This record gives sequence, C-alpha cells and structure tokens, in this order.
Amino acid sequence: MCGRFVQHLSPYDYARRFGVKLGDEALPNAPARFNAAPTQDLMVIRRNPESGELVLSLLRWGLVPVWSKDASGGARLINARSETVTEKASFRAAWHKRRRCLVPADGFYEWRRLETGKQANFITLKTGQPFVFAGLWEGWKDPASGLWLRTFTILTCAANPLLQPLHERMPVILRDEDMAAFLDAPDPQELLKPLPQEEMTLWPVAARVNDVRNDGPDLIVPLAATPAED
Repeated sequence: MCGRFVQHLSPYDYARRFGVKLGDEALPNAPARFNAAPTQDLMVIRRNPESGELVLSLLRWGLVPVWSKDASGGARLINARSETVTEKASFRAAWHKRRRCLVPADGFYEWRRLETGKQANFITLKTGQPFVFAGLWEGWKDPASGLWLRTFTILTCAANPLLQPLHERMPVILRDEDMAAFLDAPDPQELLKPLPQEEMTLWPVAARVNDVRNDGPDLIVPLAATPAED
C-alpha cells in the first residue's frame, strides 16, 4: 500500500521533469513534503477536463466518489487495488471515464514489523530521479456550499520481492514511456504491475517519520547516518 510519500521538489521542477503545465494558481505556494499524508493537498498530473492538456494541480489525497453524501469517507480511500478498480463502486467511474492521474513522487515509506516494533523504511528508485504513481481523481460537489472538491487515490498492486518483507502491497509506479497509455488507453490494466525490484532501493529511517507532524529532509536520511535519538 502507500500511506506516506515524499514530494519535495518545486512545482516547476515536476512540471519540467514530466513535460506538463502548471494548472493551479495555488501551486507556487505548495510546500515541500517529506512526509506527505492523507487529506493533504498534493501535486497531481491530470488532463484538464476542458482543454485536454496535461497540467499539474493540487488535489486532496483521499478520493471522494461523486455520489458521496459528504467528504468524510475520503480519508479511507487513499489507495485503490488495481485488481478490482474496474469493478468497485468507489473507483469504477473514474477509471472508465479516464479520470486517471499521475502522482509525482521522490520516494515513499513502508514499515517492517519487528519484535521490538515497526521500523520505517524509505523506498525510492536507484536512479534517484522523481517518478509517478498511477492514480485516479474525482470531482465532488458539496451540496451545502456548492463548492467543488477534487481528490485522488493511488493505485496499488502486489509487492515485488524487495518489498514483500515489508508489505504484501506496493504502489503502482509507471515508467515514463507508459504514462500516456495509462492516462488515455481504454483499458490499460496491463500496466498495473510491480516495478522490478532491480530498479528500486530502500533503507531504514528514523522513527520521526511515524508522526505526520514531522517534516523535513532529515526524514529520508539513512538511519545509520542520523544522530542517536534520545
């Protein structure tokens, strides 16, 4: 699964890296996130529904289906299983109507269960380059205020051998050459598979990442290189 990730580059850096336009006036003020968490507004690449252009926008993490009575359930829909995304009521409309998106990231966290507790690990590409998760987005109109809320979820698949000791699931990571097909193909399910372990690396990090109130580049420093904690 994916419950925390890192999105620390500027909007301009992500826009250049993935060849998209800035599509949100609030983007220049988007903070660096080393501990991005559900319900936060985060950067997402999607097709503008009117122009069809690929744009970088701020959407809230945790999908609120269009038929929801309120937005409270979004915090539970931060991930969508790729195996059932075409069938599950919360996600099938976004999938079939091609409200698919790309979520830029520099890495993500997963926890290994130990006898002494849970050990946080930072996971990223060996290249060190930003990448994208496969996602879905949805628009929901608040019946009370009439305001639109745009939200997203991250697709998951079975974990590759590198990540299996941590968790049985992992986020779907798309290669650059597959991004367009994921967004636009009628049924790109063949792309929803684990990235090969040979392309990824991980290392343990300090327990400070366990608290969503903590943020900063120190969270991704390898544990052996961090100062001893009290």
